[in-house]
Amino acid sequence: MESYNTKSTPHIPVLILPLIETSAPIRGTWIDGTFGAGGYSKYLLEAGADHVIGIDRDPSVFGMAQSWVGDYGERLSLVQDTFSNLDKVVDQADGVVLDIGVSSMQLDQAERGFSFQRDGPLDMRMGETGRTAADIINTETVEQIADILFLFGEERASRRIAKSIAARRKIALFERTLELVEVIERCLPRSKPGHSHPATRSFQALRIAVNGEYDQLIAGLAAAERVLSPGGILAVVSFHSVEDRIVKRFFQARCGTQAGSRYAPSVEAVAAQFNMKSRKAIKANIDELQRNPRSRSAKLRVGKRTDAAAMPVDLKAMAVPQLPVRRVT
Repeated sequence: MESYNTKSTPHIPVLILPLIETSAPIRGTWIDGTFGAGGYSKYLLEAGADHVIGIDRDPSVFGMAQSWVGDYGERLSLVQDTFSNLDKVVDQADGVVLDIGVSSMQLDQAERGFSFQRDGPLDMRMGETGRTAADIINTETVEQIADILFLFGEERASRRIAKSIAARRKIALFERTLELVEVIERCLPRSKPGHSHPATRSFQALRIAVNGEYDQLIAGLAAAERVLSPGGILAVVSFHSVEDRIVKRFFQARCGTQAGSRYAPSVEAVAAQFNMKSRKAIKANIDELQRNPRSRSAKLRVGKRTDAAAMPVDLKAMAVPQLPVRRVT
């Protein structure tokens, strides 16, 4: 696994080595749908991909990559777009990799507003357009904010936090990340050593709402199914339970349908669109955990495309959290 050149890849992406191993042989055209710092693209090119198309909705990442992208010439192409549109970027591919969620590079940029540990504008947009996190918490109702925190962040204290947000914004609207952190910390017990920060789930929920991440994930999985050639690989790295559940159920639905009981009505078998390369999600080994603590929560799922026709996506079957439509009174 370490035989190819890694000198040009000082940043080692999460679960990249098992991804390369499980997907081998790496060849043809691959899409890196979440380009970020470019780590996956570099490893894919070093592992044998003929051409990698790096897609990202954040235009700033391409400027940061200019110092090294020229090393690969025409083998690497960069496209500013969302990965949900990847089948509009290219007609056919031999592999797609998606690293779901916010990147460590974005977390390190205080001015992006993703981090609850650094003060910055309460933004959280991965692109340059759309509502910010401040727009949401300054204008939505208590019920709507609570729905976002609970459904997208699995925050059990969602209503308490939402009420505190509404009370604070009557005094002054939210503009900075640490202003929101302060309100959340007052609503929750102090975190114990080794436990996540009290604002973790709320910041995750707002980021997902701002960027429509769950809808993007489902659309991206469906687009990958459409664009992959028979034998092509879809590899998805996720970092929290809701994302992984969506990916898991997508693959389950795409691996064929069988009746669950002999007493149940017969179900016509559906041709599988994917065959799984590993029965269970792949997790980081001890070496990677020591090298990169962020890999602790990461899960990798890899499927191999069959020649069956692509199918529509059933959002309900995928268990995609959906905000309820509330009547305005």
